[in-house]
Amino acid sequence: MTVKECSKGQCTTKEHKLVLDANWRWIHTTEGYRNCYDGNEWDTSICADPEACAKECALEAVDDRQYERIYGITPVPGGVRLNFVTGSNVGSRLFLLEDDDNYKLFKLKNREFAMDVDSSAVECGMNGAMYFIEMAADGGKGVGYNAAGARYGTGYCDAQCPHDVKFIDGKANSKNWKPHPKDFSNTMGLGHYGACCAEMDIWEANNMATAYTPHPCDIDSPGQYMCSGTECGDNDSGERYDGVCDKDGCDINPFRNQNTTFYGPGADFAVDSSRPMTVVTQFLTTDGTDAGDLSEIRRFYVQDGRAVASPSITILPKAPGYPDSITDQSCKDMKDLFDNENDFQEKGGNKAMGESLSRGHVAAFSLWDDIDVHMMWLDSCYPEDRECSEPGIRRGMCPGGEDSSPRNVRSKHPGGYVTFANVAIGEIGSTQSVYPGTTGPVPPTASTTTTTTTTSKVATVKPTTTAAATTTQPSCAKAWQQCGGRNHNGPTCCAEGWSCVVDNEWYSQCKPGTDTAFAQASKRTERRQKFLGPSFMQSKTKITASAQVFDSWEL
Repeated sequence: MTVKECSKGQCTTKEHKLVLDANWRWIHTTEGYRNCYDGNEWDTSICADPEACAKECALEAVDDRQYERIYGITPVPGGVRLNFVTGSNVGSRLFLLEDDDNYKLFKLKNREFAMDVDSSAVECGMNGAMYFIEMAADGGKGVGYNAAGARYGTGYCDAQCPHDVKFIDGKANSKNWKPHPKDFSNTMGLGHYGACCAEMDIWEANNMATAYTPHPCDIDSPGQYMCSGTECGDNDSGERYDGVCDKDGCDINPFRNQNTTFYGPGADFAVDSSRPMTVVTQFLTTDGTDAGDLSEIRRFYVQDGRAVASPSITILPKAPGYPDSITDQSCKDMKDLFDNENDFQEKGGNKAMGESLSRGHVAAFSLWDDIDVHMMWLDSCYPEDRECSEPGIRRGMCPGGEDSSPRNVRSKHPGGYVTFANVAIGEIGSTQSVYPGTTGPVPPTASTTTTTTTTSKVATVKPTTTAAATTTQPSCAKAWQQCGGRNHNGPTCCAEGWSCVVDNEWYSQCKPGTDTAFAQASKRTERRQKFLGPSFMQSKTKITASAQVFDSWEL
């Protein structure tokens, strides 16, 4: 995958390898190729206990043909395409490597992160996700019996403290392992322990809804934190908010905030999900330095050479202006309005998230469906025991329920896919040629040096062109579109019900014409949302051992 790093007006581009998560790999005995894990169960004759299992079992390598043939993972210019259903395999998860034995660590505080994404074929009930997690750079190699490490995709963790991770802290998660009760495909299970770490969701999306969300944790060191009991915060035990991680996070989903025409498929939306786009996320600090505390997380988009700012959250109090980013105050206001517990602040808020980001995070790319709540937390009405009309309950226009269940989604949309490409990270204002409020390069375009890593597996990065703007302008700009600013030669009025609001001398945007009333949700106590994080499947296909294999894949 192409990674551009920018600093002090200079950008360097380098190709990096991607590696498949260990949870998808064939697990067999170290002597021979007998399955240690088959279907949704461990072989207890081999895995009598977690230590014995880790000593006697090995992860199989995956070559480039198997990435495509078994897992549906293929290269695209500058990046990767993840297919939804490939044979018996559903979805996948990849990590970005620094070298053959270490994941690349991103330190995002006081930086902006950008990537190109195409979610046009990610349907309701799916999630094409890119996120950062505080995994150990070496994948936990050397801990316990872990002799594999990042080369084999070990060490996964996230803020949901998932129990389906097969190896945690160098031991098999085989204690009290049981098949997942909701998994109709009989490939998933749940162990006694969970794998926890802080998580920053950059892009959780399908073509109907999108959200970005920080999830801080009460953990002060990188790598898997092996939880047990209450500290896992399991939903089934009613202890969701008693664990070490903030499972809800503080999300901004434009649709959930009643900006229903901002993101979706087609030209009527400010950001058209039926076409590729660049997603830019900025991590601002209190004093504008790397040493300052994280104070704000901002988002904008670039599509057709045009920067689109995130919409204001007009359902929140105007003090002094409507918020349009993640701050501790906007999180509190959203939690109060939506009648959600503010576990984000309880776990330290943006400051704690920033401390985790300073230690370094690993980039994960995935495509998955949701056997627990059918992705309704992203794109439908959720939780189900509340009315869709209540503030914050409707997150998108997907039907939810059985229509978005994995069984139906896999049957109706097996050809779904997501693409990620052209990652960029740098100082605020350094990675893009256009920003909200501008019509051209700001600052002057940085010079770029390209370097590559080894081998012919590197995908060619092809130049892109931007189509010339049409000469026929509509009489008035549509919702969230530009309506003014210096050198702007488009429409200067807005569609009915929208007003042209000046952001600065370079940019004005069509925003809701009247202040939306601050609706108060009825207060409830002791509500426990039923949501488990990403649960993934391992292919049932058995990989024939070959003389030449590749542990990671270069894109």
